[in-house]
Amino acid sequence: MSQSINSYAYADGNGAAAVRRKVAIVGAGLVGSLAALNFARMGHQVQLYEYREDIRRAQLVQGRSINLALSQRGRKALAAVGLEEQVLATAIPMRGRMLHNVRGRTSIVLYDPCNGQCLYSVGRKQLNELLLNACDAFPNISCHFEHKLATVNIAEGRMQFKRPAVEQLISASADLIVGCDGAYSTLRQQLVRTPGFNYSQEYINTGYLELCIPAKDGEFQMPPNYLHIWPRDSFMMIALPNQDKSFTVTLSMPFELFAQLQTQQQLLDFFRTHYVDALPLIGEQQLIKDFFKTRPQHLMSVKCRPYHFADKALILGDAAHAMVPYYGQGMNAGMEDLTLLSSILNQQLPLDAALAQFTESRWRDAYAICDLAMYNYVEMRDLTKRWSFRCRKWLDTMLFRLFPRRWVPLYNSVSFTSMPYSQCIANRQWQDKLLGRVLGATLLMGLLAGGAICGRRLR
Repeated sequence: MSQSINSYAYADGNGAAAVRRKVAIVGAGLVGSLAALNFARMGHQVQLYEYREDIRRAQLVQGRSINLALSQRGRKALAAVGLEEQVLATAIPMRGRMLHNVRGRTSIVLYDPCNGQCLYSVGRKQLNELLLNACDAFPNISCHFEHKLATVNIAEGRMQFKRPAVEQLISASADLIVGCDGAYSTLRQQLVRTPGFNYSQEYINTGYLELCIPAKDGEFQMPPNYLHIWPRDSFMMIALPNQDKSFTVTLSMPFELFAQLQTQQQLLDFFRTHYVDALPLIGEQQLIKDFFKTRPQHLMSVKCRPYHFADKALILGDAAHAMVPYYGQGMNAGMEDLTLLSSILNQQLPLDAALAQFTESRWRDAYAICDLAMYNYVEMRDLTKRWSFRCRKWLDTMLFRLFPRRWVPLYNSVSFTSMPYSQCIANRQWQDKLLGRVLGATLLMGLLAGGAICGRRLR
């Protein structure tokens, strides 16, 4: 993985040397560190800034889920920098959803019964460490931790950073500033002030709180190769397997419901009613400790455009399109930003034209996955336990077997292909229309046949 700057051919279509820029990337999370690798491989000088301490030295990353669902779009982006196989070597495959009803009985809904494709549970910290270690192998990447972006002048490419216990701000400059600094992006706040920038955010009335099902005797307490879901109409709980044989459990509920659980007894009664099989796995005392040690966190969806300012600034990942986490596409969509951006930059267009093309090529799909993530929350908490959902899943699977290139179910197209998100929605819409027409025709034929039979009997 260690290669020098000169190891990469960096020339335009005519063989002329291309411009090497000084690129500042704000945010050294998953998307930021991957962005650093992509820009470094193109020969740019990269300064990577992160407000937290080096995650490789931190014991716990506060406020972030410790595991994520990696799917095709993220795998493709990791493969482009030579890291896919290394990530999958320790990832845990999840072949489908295991649904837990209120009585504790389970049923399985496979993601892809036809081809056996699956999602992979990956540890956030482990993946971030892998990406940062890859960055260290490049001499044209410099990492700066505990640097919090305080001010930025995007037109002039100037930044100032705060450091712990240091009163004076640290100044820096770059030809291009790339914001990978999350849903509350400081760089995006500056872009909002520029003319022509469209921005909207939406908080849902649902909070989430993380719990844990620990390992027992060094083993998983539930089957590990599934995404476990406890759907309960207006609320739900999910669990993803970790490499240490534990499960990260996420409880999602309206804030009003969280507010009703004020005492230990109320909490235990609530779990005995709704999560009877999960309670002994978590443990009563551990549940009480984890539930009351923090408040439920808010969930926000962000839509904005353009993602760039001239040839001076660009936002990627959650900074550009934060979404609720219920489709497992936040990380994957952010990584796919880099796949698209790299393909455009490799065309050797003027940088302002390249960034404009990125915005135009990406915003519709970013909006689409934000909407899909909202929809999937309803599906996971409610629809998965309905017979109509099971019937549609069965029908989608049957048609996918018969017409694998023509009929791709929505979940498959989102998770197991690189089909643009907006096209995934368009496909689902024509599938719904076709099934509606077939169902209508079937009902009409049934009514006509029934009428004919009744007519004969009356004669």
